[in-house]
Amino acid sequence: MTLTQKETGLLKDLKDQEKLCWEKYSKYSCEACSEELKSLFDLISQVEHNHYDTVNSMLSGNVPTVPEGILKNENNGWCHKICYKDTRSADIDKFLASDMLAMEKHVSALYDTSVFEFSDPQARRLLNHIQAEEQQHGEQLYSFLAANGMYQ
Repeated sequence: MTLTQKETGLLKDLKDQEKLCWEKYSKYSCEACSEELKSLFDLISQVEHNHYDTVNSMLSGNVPTVPEGILKNENNGWCHKICYKDTRSADIDKFLASDMLAMEKHVSALYDTSVFEFSDPQARRLLNHIQAEEQQHGEQLYSFLAANGMYQ
């Protein structure tokens, strides 16, 4: 695939954002107080790393195949109210999860713009798939926050 200047610019932005997401999830996994949030951050970090690799591949002119099938819907059954030992721990987890939810909203919006700006249909489908995964991350973070009375 030959990229336009605009497409190249968008992919560079996406690459930077994916790297930041991946690094923040990894860092926040070490800082989270609850095991549930640590596990969620570890899981999402791996997916964000895959997104980074995919965007990097697209920058080289390769459009990886869009994964087949429907995205996994876990109904967030794993998410339940956590009994924190103190309010400081709950406040730390609230800050980390809220920060990442804001990050997911930003990245999802960047993918939304990119989907409309790419001329290659396969690239648009791939970017749309990644955006759907970003939205799932947001749903998982929201569910964690809501289950623990941290989302107003």
